[in-house]
Amino acid sequence: MIILKSKREIELMHKAGQLLANCHKEIAMRIKPGVTTLEIDSFVDAYFKAHGATPEQKGYKGYKYATCASINDEICHGFPRNSPLKNGDIVTIDMVVNLNGALADSAWSYAVGDVSPEAARLLQVTEESLNKAIEQSIVGNRLGDLGHAIQSYVEGAGFSVVREFTGHGIGKTIHEAPTVLHYGEPNKGQRLKEGMVITIEPMVNLGAWESKMDNNGWTARTIDGKLSAQYEHTIAITKEGPIILTKQ
Repeated sequence: MIILKSKREIELMHKAGQLLANCHKEIAMRIKPGVTTLEIDSFVDAYFKAHGATPEQKGYKGYKYATCASINDEICHGFPRNSPLKNGDIVTIDMVVNLNGALADSAWSYAVGDVSPEAARLLQVTEESLNKAIEQSIVGNRLGDLGHAIQSYVEGAGFSVVREFTGHGIGKTIHEAPTVLHYGEPNKGQRLKEGMVITIEPMVNLGAWESKMDNNGWTARTIDGKLSAQYEHTIAITKEGPIILTKQ
């Protein structure tokens, strides 16, 4: 069941989203060769607590960290670790904040130092595919319109869209209905209604779209070892148009 949010609930989620966006801005200044993702995770945990919030992922289904930190061929749900980031890496930091019971979710991919031209292009296309889906996030459109906007743009650029992991509704809990696919056909699927709050979070691969799971049961990585990137916003559907609750 899709739970529609009131204007008041959206306002509270917007406050949470802005806290999350500001945290991403801080992370952007800290991502560089030699830094570890475990250090970034500790920073995020402390940053949220200092602002009266908590990292919603920590403890979720036994997950131990405030963030997911996915490096290079890791698609999503990478564990923060002690190994330093290297020049040329790309890393995605994904996190969910709980501010007074209101949640917001956003992932962002970062270039570590000087990355290759193909990595830079992957980051650019992935972020732009998110923007194209947000443009379609208006009352009366369907979820297939969002997925089609992402898939057609990504595949037109020569990359592939991950199928196994999706966006979702969000509210009192991290994952609510509906499921938001990042591929699909226009004018298909659930119609968007005022009050829906969803995440759009395309994961885009340099090579094949298929994934494989690490033995830890959490981390997914590309099947061919090639790079993957992800950008995610929490979006409120309103009659005035989409509101990016996690806009940086």
